[in-house]
Amino acid sequence: MDKRQCDVSPGTGPDIVTFGESMALLMPETGKGIEYSPQLNTTFGGAESNVAIGLARLGHHAGWFGQLGHDPFGRMVLKKIRGEGVDVSRAKLLESAPTGLMLREAVAGKTSVYYYRRFSAMSKMRPEDLDEAYIAQAQILHITGITPALSESCLATVKAAVRIAKRHGVKVCFDPNLRLKLWGIERAREALLSLAGDADYFLPGLDELKLLYQTEDFDEIISKLGRLSAVSVVKGGDEESYLVEKGRVTAVPFVKAERVVDTVGAGDGFCAGFLSAIVQGSGHLEAVKLGSLLGSLVVQAPGDWEGLPTREEIDAVLQGSGHIER
Repeated sequence: MDKRQCDVSPGTGPDIVTFGESMALLMPETGKGIEYSPQLNTTFGGAESNVAIGLARLGHHAGWFGQLGHDPFGRMVLKKIRGEGVDVSRAKLLESAPTGLMLREAVAGKTSVYYYRRFSAMSKMRPEDLDEAYIAQAQILHITGITPALSESCLATVKAAVRIAKRHGVKVCFDPNLRLKLWGIERAREALLSLAGDADYFLPGLDELKLLYQTEDFDEIISKLGRLSAVSVVKGGDEESYLVEKGRVTAVPFVKAERVVDTVGAGDGFCAGFLSAIVQGSGHLEAVKLGSLLGSLVVQAPGDWEGLPTREEIDAVLQGSGHIER
């Protein structure tokens, strides 16, 4: 299936566009290891599509694209993302490569993930696969550090997408999502810090910054962030996030979850909430607060994206007029 190329006028396409690898996800029943489970539940996950789904549930026009195999997994993933109200008109199904696959188990409180993504359809993405008009009409392009780790062509594609965004005045949001299973720290550091330098919004975790900046010193980390042009939000502090803008640091307490069921996808929920507030014209502090709220709700439900709340659920929480059963 070829990517559809067509002109997109400003205001007619998604307000926020993102792209990356979405993978089929197989999981056994809770508490059982994969090797001991006779059945595996089938779903999917991907940092960028998680964010797009989160935004769509909050009422935004969000777009996700990537490359999937023209196989049962790829068709399932595409249908489910489309079914969540996300625009997938620029996604591709390839006959020549498979959909990436991950298996996850949670045994005795420890979660293990096994990836089968080498030579996946997404790893073959190239700059010429991008639709410039589609990116150009958006308000924000959201990228993560997972995509550039998949292959050299994917790294080139992310850089090309950022150049397109810059050329057309589209803001760039970057979550490094450091994955050392995909590449070594030296290569990751070079690529991710370069992308951070081009971002308008930089959303790293504190542990990621310690690795990228090669220091445990919090003040030194904040000093390095202050040299970026981006508004930065550091997640994963001591029960608080840190908003860093124009040399100022504002600590923002976490919204605590009533109970934690599954922490996967919390960062993606944070990104969705943050971007939702930004697109609505809220200030950066309010955006961090909404991101924290979404993150706290996501961890109260199993799955990568299933616990992402709707706008009605968020409004009920903010107004104190309702309770979300999770």
